[in-house]
Amino acid sequence: MAKVLLEMKNITKTFPGVKALDNVNLKVEEGEIHALVGENGAGKSTLMNVLSGIYPYGTYEGDIIYNGEVCKFNKIKDSEQKGIVIIHQELALVPYMSIGENMFLGNEQGKKAAIDWDKTYAEADKYLKMVGLSESSRVLIKEIGTGKQQLVEIAKALAKNAKLLILDEPTSSLNETDSKALLDLMLEFKKQGMTMIIISHKLNEVAYVSDKITVVRDGSTIETMDKHTTEISEDRIIKGMVGRELTDRFPKRHDVKIGDINMEVKDWTVYHPLYPERKVVDNVSFNVRKGEVVGIYGLMGAGRTELAMSIFGQSYGANITGKLMLSGKEVHLKTPQEAIKNKLAYVTEDRKGNGLVLTNSIKINTSLANLDSISNHKVIDKDKEYQVAEEYRGKLKTKCPTVEQNVGNLSGGNQQKVLLAKWMFTDPDVLILDEPTRGIDVGAKYEIYCIINDLVAAGKSVVMISSELPEVLGMSDRIYIMNAAKIVGELDAEEATQELIMSSILKSGEGA
Repeated sequence: MAKVLLEMKNITKTFPGVKALDNVNLKVEEGEIHALVGENGAGKSTLMNVLSGIYPYGTYEGDIIYNGEVCKFNKIKDSEQKGIVIIHQELALVPYMSIGENMFLGNEQGKKAAIDWDKTYAEADKYLKMVGLSESSRVLIKEIGTGKQQLVEIAKALAKNAKLLILDEPTSSLNETDSKALLDLMLEFKKQGMTMIIISHKLNEVAYVSDKITVVRDGSTIETMDKHTTEISEDRIIKGMVGRELTDRFPKRHDVKIGDINMEVKDWTVYHPLYPERKVVDNVSFNVRKGEVVGIYGLMGAGRTELAMSIFGQSYGANITGKLMLSGKEVHLKTPQEAIKNKLAYVTEDRKGNGLVLTNSIKINTSLANLDSISNHKVIDKDKEYQVAEEYRGKLKTKCPTVEQNVGNLSGGNQQKVLLAKWMFTDPDVLILDEPTRGIDVGAKYEIYCIINDLVAAGKSVVMISSELPEVLGMSDRIYIMNAAKIVGELDAEEATQELIMSSILKSGEGA
């Protein structure tokens, strides 16, 4: 029988008005990959923050027993000294510093008075090789893609002599190829004896990589499943997470009525704002009709976000050319404010960085893009602001004690609902959703899909950008496929398959 490396016993953690963890138990054996799954707000990240010392000893009840020793971590350095290293969902890298500088930031090589740069870069190159990265550690972080940045985070963890590696949503920003490579790397580390805990909403990845799966729901441990003794299906995991069967991942739309073209983009070309010779969108044309969900799928770097942001009041890009038609009329939208006035909205993929003000309340975030509607002579009507936030809290079923709560204290799924509420309150005719379900669980995804269906049922148009093929296929009436800054295919929902979509991408790459 394998040795128990970690045991968390009866962990209880309370925030003002909320019991985030209620007598949670977790047991992890040496050399295994142990998955932690549950809906947003179930308590997964809170539990890992307790383990890593982000929530110090004394702010929670219960015991952490690691390697046979009761541990009382007061800060993250304490847990790292024991070999417990956490990699958070949001990468903690400094773009304008080199890979090597990032890897040893706070863990500098050399004497107190001076950093030994030769040693820094030599050590960094050694660990980069271990994770399969061929880049020099002297390259700046901003020069490498998200997938490689994730590997840098893992190399950084290895440089801290990690014995127990915690990965929180490690593939949420990665395409399928990079995700598979990362999961295979985890399996390789397991062969070398490393123990890992993975938090993920991607149940196919959990089933692929994990030895055991612990389900957490509403702050409590529901069950732990052992892949070696029990047959584990995605449906069973979902039932444990949401407390019910989820027979269909994508809600059906009834009485679909698709009308006239609501938005049309013609010959749209956008150049990179810093590298003026580089096209990020190349002569793209597409349209979306009233009552229609149009999906845009492409691998990372295809130009999908650049396309969306450039349409939304030229909030990204340089030397933008082409025509934008809204309700049959050509418009020239130079700012996001002009886009909003013309009934166009864009829900960013980066809800924490660009979408929400995390230190402000749900109430303030909800009204932020449409302050005129709650103001009298430029003075905000606080009662009206509260009423609007309450209305959308009810419509979107946002879980929160009060709309006065800071958005930063909400789970990812509920933050996404606040972001949607913010843009729905502008009453747009066309809503561009960029990765609307990134980093949220299956239950919250279903609720977001229902909101999308309600929007198009009311005659709105939705353009949905997604990296998840099943989502694009399950929700779209039509699908545009992007690769290398161009539209390389268009498919109706009835004819679209994963194979056809990927074939369009691969064939377009052959001629490049």
